[in-house]
Amino acid sequence: MSYTPGTAAAAENGCGFDPSQAAALLEQATGQARRTFMPFGPPLLWAFRAVIGLVACGGCWLSVRGQQPYSGPGGWALTVAFVLVAVNIGWTAWVIRRGGWGVSGPAQRAKRAWIGATVVALAAAYAVMAPLYHSGTSHPVWGLYPASVPWLIVGLIGAAVATARRDWLRAGTCLAIALVAAAAGFGGPAGAWLIMGIGLGAVALGIAGFIARQQRRSAVWS
Repeated sequence: MSYTPGTAAAAENGCGFDPSQAAALLEQATGQARRTFMPFGPPLLWAFRAVIGLVACGGCWLSVRGQQPYSGPGGWALTVAFVLVAVNIGWTAWVIRRGGWGVSGPAQRAKRAWIGATVVALAAAYAVMAPLYHSGTSHPVWGLYPASVPWLIVGLIGAAVATARRDWLRAGTCLAIALVAAAAGFGGPAGAWLIMGIGLGAVALGIAGFIARQQRRSAVWS
């Protein structure tokens, strides 16, 4: 039987692995710490989302600024917004699939439940616009609703669910989005788009910076 001091020391301390195994375990733990942020998205994705908020909502604001009476965003602004959102959906789906590699069981089910709840809440929030439109709701109300109310509903629901799961990063993000949406309600039909664009951009950039900082810390310890 071969003898090495490291093995003897590990055995005396009740450890069943040598230094190389300890290093591998540390690397695995670091990888797991990094993957905790992957379902949330890499910093570059959040920076892109900041651009989406500024460009999409800013474009809507430019198209409705000075409208008398208010009639809603122009077709070019909505087209730009839809294209950016489509790119974000594709990128997010790729990140979710990549973050799901090697993840199964309760963690995977919790992730799917979160995605499903978010999609249902967002769809329900925007679905209310149809009866508002057909009921002849005034333009100021019609203008405020699509700009901010769906974000307020999704933000509050997301914050409550994330808090119950002790997911503090997601809870803080959702609450920040809800606060931005609440503030946008005071901007009027046109101003609501501008406030949402600036607010969503600031929140997304803040999350990008936070995740980047956490990843740098993980890299230092790896």
